[in-house]
Amino acid sequence: MSKSEKISNSVIRRLPRYYRFLGELLSEGFTKISSRELADRMNVTASQIRQDLNCFGGFGQQGYGYTVADLREEIGSILGVDKCRKAVLIGAGNLGRALAVHFDYKKYGCELCGIFDSDPAAAGTTTGRFVVQPMTELDSFCEKQRPEIAILCIPKSAAAEVGKRLAKLGITGFWNFTHYDIRLEDIEGAVVENVHLGDSLMALCYGLNNKSEADAPTE
Repeated sequence: MSKSEKISNSVIRRLPRYYRFLGELLSEGFTKISSRELADRMNVTASQIRQDLNCFGGFGQQGYGYTVADLREEIGSILGVDKCRKAVLIGAGNLGRALAVHFDYKKYGCELCGIFDSDPAAAGTTTGRFVVQPMTELDSFCEKQRPEIAILCIPKSAAAEVGKRLAKLGITGFWNFTHYDIRLEDIEGAVVENVHLGDSLMALCYGLNNKSEADAPTE
């Protein structure tokens, strides 16, 4: 088992948050920070931060803390934001267009290289700096550009079929917004991130419901 396989998913999920907060510290002019100071900012414990970072070898010095720029660079390397992997977006509807135009892919280690849609009316239209291409051009495009990541903004009913097609074209990473959970057993060797915006909103609503109950006066 590789080292990365031994690290829990909860630790991995916290790394992007560390990366984001360290970026904010850099923009504010911080050069070093202790685990306690970072913990206070992130609303976690200093012990949690030290335990998480020790999974990757540890980066601080006793009595000194962390060099902000170095720690952010190390975490960025662990996350792969220095790789600039090519990504292709499938689905030029409202969400797809928003992700194409407003999301800074290079900031997160990716480069959007093409947009595709099965709707003949969408083909040939412009989204951001891209001309939307028909799905009939997908195979030849992937053979030339060799993207590693697919961003899926397509109907749920098409997700499984399109996912398998993309896997055959060499796609190994899926950022999936389709409301269909792509399973690893469906696409052998793939890395999948199933995104459900509604789940996040419902979690917020749950919090509001419970806050209302907690704040309600008792008889």
